[in-house]
Amino acid sequence: MSIITGNTILTGLLGSPVRHSKSPLMHNKSFELLDLDYRYLCFEVDTDTLRTAVEGLRTLGVRGFNLTMPNKNLMCELCDKLDIGSEISGAVNTVVNDDGVFTGYTTDGIGFMRAAEDAGYDLKGKKMVLLGAGGVASAILVQAALDGVSEIKVFSIRDQFFGRAEKITDQLNQRTACKVILDDFSDESKLREAIAEADILVNGTSVGMAPKVDACVIKDEMFKDASVFRKELIVSDVIYEPAETKLLRLSKEAGCSTFNGMYMLLYQGAESFRIWTGHEMPTEEIKKLYF
Repeated sequence: MSIITGNTILTGLLGSPVRHSKSPLMHNKSFELLDLDYRYLCFEVDTDTLRTAVEGLRTLGVRGFNLTMPNKNLMCELCDKLDIGSEISGAVNTVVNDDGVFTGYTTDGIGFMRAAEDAGYDLKGKKMVLLGAGGVASAILVQAALDGVSEIKVFSIRDQFFGRAEKITDQLNQRTACKVILDDFSDESKLREAIAEADILVNGTSVGMAPKVDACVIKDEMFKDASVFRKELIVSDVIYEPAETKLLRLSKEAGCSTFNGMYMLLYQGAESFRIWTGHEMPTEEIKKLYF
């Protein structure tokens, strides 16, 4: 990689914790491969310090930055402009600075849709069941609706995200051709019926993530019902650690096709990279090195 100069352009990640992130590896290697005088760094910033950090970055003239937990929702309030995905979802994970004007984007959903395409699935016109209504799930919900998924049934527990999910559902039904229905996750009969009619089931929750790898968002007995977990059903999990969650393992044993969230991480970063630099991230090379 070329040395840092007076012209080196700064990008980075704001979140807490962030030291485990793969983002610096894939962005900095991409800058090197394309001979771009950019750098990407991680900064430990949470919601208590986000406003101050953002104003500092604006003053310093950084080109852009990513947001991870817990900052995505608050960043929505701090941007000067929002893309349609961020406007509807109420979350921002990518900011670009154009002469002091901060525009917020959400690329998580784009990352998911590209990962599905990479796995060989065209979801346009298909029916989706989405589990969860948190930040990542909401980003997937919004982008899937914008990209032409015909129907999305969202199942969420009645937690702090449920009210926001109701607003997002209303917005998508008004502004897209997608039919979006929000249900309580505790209604097992509705969930079973929805999965039986779906083309793809997506776990947008953290259930099954390491270290709690024995957890599964779906009850074990439902996998034994061949009318629900059919060979035609695609099952995806946004989790990538472990690479095969219990949900994916049991779905595969039932005959379903599966894919995890690893390439969603790659492709959401690739979209951020494109927004900042105007260049396409060399994703095939980055896959070989880090994924």
